[in-house]
This record gives sequence, structure tokens and C-alpha cells, in this order.
Amino acid sequence: MNGGSISGRINVAIDGPAGAGKSTVARKVAEQLGYIYVDTGAMYRAVAYAAIGAGIGPDDSDKLGRLVQTLRIELAPGSEGQTVWLNGENVTSAIRTREVTLIVSQIASHEPVRLKLVGLQRALADSKGIVMDGRDIGTHVLPGAEVKVFLVASVEVRALRRFQELSGDQAVPIEQLEREIAERDRSDERREISPLICAKDAEVIDSTELTIDQVVERILDLCRTKTVEAK
Repeated sequence: MNGGSISGRINVAIDGPAGAGKSTVARKVAEQLGYIYVDTGAMYRAVAYAAIGAGIGPDDSDKLGRLVQTLRIELAPGSEGQTVWLNGENVTSAIRTREVTLIVSQIASHEPVRLKLVGLQRALADSKGIVMDGRDIGTHVLPGAEVKVFLVASVEVRALRRFQELSGDQAVPIEQLEREIAERDRSDERREISPLICAKDAEVIDSTELTIDQVVERILDLCRTKTVEAK
């Protein structure tokens, strides 16, 4: 391990494709360990939300680079999980709209955006005791994390989970969600900057036929082993 950990605390990196259950699992793992949960996807969503508000297209790297320097993105614990603040405004719900979802992968592909947010993410993890989820945490953001998990699930199951999350005005046919998730996978895997790949030392967990609690327990077992080693 890179320099051991402080007071036996470690960092946990959970990566994987869209809809694999990373955020839910990471939040529960953090609760069980008494750690801080960092949802990196929410940070990229906040940038996408700000870009929409500023009328900046998802392919305009220069303007996005300037925009991200003006943003103050903060993550804070809330009564129903993590809250996301953008320049003092609570955008927790606003960043989960379909409009944001459809462009966030493209927004996240730009180097100026990633450089800014990766710096913030690494700073959050300096004191250990962090559970962070995303696409490139174990390979790029926190390559020294003591526990690395790559969480996968079939496209069909991931689409069904997303379908169950959406309702009312946000409802989308499940076939369309399957196509979008498959395309998101291709986009994340092929991007030049920090593509979605499994770290060589990551534990791969397929959640297709597992419950959330079963996945959480597997990760907690890994953490217990590493925490004992760190002491």
C-alpha cells in the first residue's frame, strides 16, 4: 500500500459502467465504515448542468474549460444521502434530469474538465476514510486506493434498474435505455482521457444476480482484510 493509512483508515475506489449500482453500493459501504462518500459522477453532472445553464455545448472544450474554473462544487451529507451544491445552490435533484444524463459522458471526456475535478477528488481523499465511485477512480484518480472494486452488470439489468428509477415525465422505454447504456459504455471505454478500464489489482464483482446488500457485504469483507493489514 502507498504509505499505509492513517489510524487504520483506508480509501475505497469503486469503478464500473453506468447503471452498475456504484453510487448506491458506495453510499452503503461508506455508511457501514463511517467513511465519507464521494460521488464523482455527481460532480461531472454538476458541470453538465452548469453548461446547459450557460448555453455551452457538450463538445466545446475551450468554453467548458473556462466554465469549470468558475464553479464551486461541494458535496455534503444530507438526510436522504449526499447533497450536491453548485456555487451555493442545492442542485441534488436538478443534476439527475434526463437532459443532464444524455450529455454528461461527453462533458466528462474533456481534459480541462477532468483535470479540475480530479484535483478536487484527490484532495478529498488525502486524509483517508473515503469511498469514491466513478469510471476511473482505481486507475487514475486514486491509483493508491487500498481497496479497488470494478462493479459490472449486464446491459439488460442496468437498463431495468434505470427504468425503475425513472417515472412520470422522465419515463423512457426500456429498449431505448438499453441502447443508451450500451452507447454510454462505448463512449466511456473509447475516450482518450481516463477511459473506463478495470485496474489490474481491482476485485471484479458482477452484480447482475446479486442484491445490493450482497455486493456491499463483499466489499466490506475486502475492506476488513485491508484495514487489518494497515494497522
